[in-house]
Amino acid sequence: MASDQDQFRLVSPAINQEGKLPRKYTDEGQGAKRKLSPPLEWYNVPEGTRSLALVVEDVDAPDPSGPIVPWTCWVAINIPPTLKGLPEGFSGKEEDVGGDYASIKEGNNDHKVPGWRGPKLPSHGHRFLFRLFALDDELNVGNKVTKEKVLEAIGGHVVGEAELTTKF
Repeated sequence: MASDQDQFRLVSPAINQEGKLPRKYTDEGQGAKRKLSPPLEWYNVPEGTRSLALVVEDVDAPDPSGPIVPWTCWVAINIPPTLKGLPEGFSGKEEDVGGDYASIKEGNNDHKVPGWRGPKLPSHGHRFLFRLFALDDELNVGNKVTKEKVLEAIGGHVVGEAELTTKF
């Protein structure tokens, strides 16, 4: 059995011991310190990984008509496995950051725009699930990347999955 140190792991240095997502990553931050994508780091990417895909959802989002339906906050694909993470405020700046980051393609969130869209919540206490998939290939899902297309395309290509849950 692999120890925790050997497992494919996803962490964020910005999330405190209680697992809380700071305000600056949400719609409730102040001025320039709002709607920033949180910094992420990953460890022990599985052997055979050719790309990584990230899906972030508010798993406690209420549907106005009733049930709880996960709300997509961020989708990013074709993250090179050579990268060890994404810096704070990365979303929307792939080309500015350049290098290996330039190949990352951000998909549409449930606001129908590409990139990170931090929560603006009617109530606090929501859980946000960050899922990082290690894939044996790069994804080609066309120009409009969505969570649904990504989850369909990764079938049969996942060599590992790491999760991080935070609260806001």
